[in-house]
Amino acid sequence: MATVNSFEELEIWKKAHELVAMIFILCNTNEKFVKDFSFKDQIRRAALSISNNIAEGFEYSNNNDFYRFLRIAKGSCGEVRNCLLFCLKIQYATLDEVKTQIELSRNLGKQIGSMMKYLKEHKLQKQVAK
Repeated sequence: MATVNSFEELEIWKKAHELVAMIFILCNTNEKFVKDFSFKDQIRRAALSISNNIAEGFEYSNNNDFYRFLRIAKGSCGEVRNCLLFCLKIQYATLDEVKTQIELSRNLGKQIGSMMKYLKEHKLQKQVAK
């Protein structure tokens, strides 16, 4: 894996940033989201948590902390997806309105999981090499 100097270079951060922007736009344009302050706040906070945790974990500059924050970010991906699926169930949105966000949160969760796996294996390789 190439050396990454800032969290802004990470594809998972870029995708998380894209997802949170999409969620904020949805919350500001969908009439039912706009009116439900509690639901809107919950999904927005969960979406922003993904990129925030990727950034914060990266800035600690050690794999153990980064892994821990990625774990939280991955959980937030699930929370966002759950909120989107719930909004379908209660007819806050149509599948056309949220399909892209659902797919992005699912794929992002997988990519974060892959990064976690890499960090875990890389840590084990370092321990064996000692």
